Amino acid sequence: MTKSKAKGTKAETDSVKFLKEHWPLAERRALAGNKDKGDIAGIPRTVGEIKAAVKIELVKWQRETLTEMANAEADHCFLVIKVPYKPVAKWDFWVPAYQVGLEDLMYTPPEKLPEVCRWVRMDFELGREVLGRMIQSLH
Repeated sequence: MTKSKAKGTKAETDSVKFLKEHWPLAERRALAGNKDKGDIAGIPRTVGEIKAAVKIELVKWQRETLTEMANAEADHCFLVIKVPYKPVAKWDFWVPAYQVGLEDLMYTPPEKLPEVCRWVRMDFELGREVLGRMIQSLH
């Protein structure tokens, strides 16, 4: 395993551990090729993508996260980006603004994104709470 791959795997593992406090069934998802459904499984109707890279490619990662949400036929998605030298709870958590009621946008096909989709950033700790409320609103 390359150093970069090991770094990503550790970030995914740390994120799952943090999420398990709210969703005991949260787990790392196996790779699925060109129909990837995200890095995190076990959270109802939700796709999670985790990134740990030196070079931040936010627009690319947001587009990837939305595509994976569509592949999984999920209602929600989130993107977590590891922040060096910070605990997991303080990593960046990104969610599309329309998913938290901050923008009146309906779902847009991935090829139209992210040009028409704004995202909201918060720390992972708050994001985990917001995600819980998003999921509760589905019931």
